Amino acid sequence: MDAITLLHSRNSAPKLSEPAPRGEVLNDMLKAAMRAPDHARLRPWRFLTIEGSARSSLGDIFANAAQLRNLASGKVALTSEELEKIANKALRAPLIIAVVACIKEHPKVPEIEQVISAGCAAQGILLAAHAHGFAGVWRTGANAFDRVVMERLGLLANEQLVGFLYLGTIEGNYKPLVELPVEDYCRSWTVNN
Repeated sequence: MDAITLLHSRNSAPKLSEPAPRGEVLNDMLKAAMRAPDHARLRPWRFLTIEGSARSSLGDIFANAAQLRNLASGKVALTSEELEKIANKALRAPLIIAVVACIKEHPKVPEIEQVISAGCAAQGILLAAHAHGFAGVWRTGANAFDRVVMERLGLLANEQLVGFLYLGTIEGNYKPLVELPVEDYCRSWTVNN
């Protein structure tokens, strides 16, 4: 597939199964991520691959963090069924990549620019997955912003999750993409006199 077709056809796929990208294909996807725009060459990203039984451990972290959030807000404890449903979210794809923004103090590169760079790295992974015939979806939600989840994943105080990339082989078909008119989102700017 040529590059423009790739860019125009990438789509999120929430239903994923085996096989997942592994080996050289996964390595190729991560190399694509590291071509993200990177002002001052800070390399403000890193990646955690989560597969196999580690997904169940991630699910346990999700459930525990949800319970703590629930109790901290003064609500009743989540039921075992609710906790199981939350934990099973980590089993929705054979491979998950946690994309981490590693924020560094720099006089010319603000935090937001570093987070955006990590976001571009995530998009690079999704595009490379699509180029290799795999599918994925970028997920966030409360767990992506929860410090308990971040700490249990080993993130440092200067790091944050950009999201979780769920990757594998699409089950079924892609949802239809709506063709968006460019002119609805882009205008020529001129100075008003």
